[in-house]
Amino acid sequence: MNRQTYLTRAEAAVERAASLARDAEKYARSEDYRSKAVPYAAAGALWADMTRSHAAIAQAMPATDDTIPED
Repeated sequence: MNRQTYLTRAEAAVERAASLARDAEKYARSEDYRSKAVPYAAAGALWADMTRSHAAIAQAMPATDDTIPED
């Protein structure tokens, strides 16, 4: 995979993290659905971790078209 692939994956993961964070906030504000807030927040945190991981890999790669062989 090349640098652009990791950046694209980071962008997709940050969108997912943001969506889950919005849902967690919405559920936290509702007394009827408050129990859903923690799982949504946890899932959002995992997606945020994936964002950071993909971005860190992309940053460490050269900005050329070189690829990392896939298994």
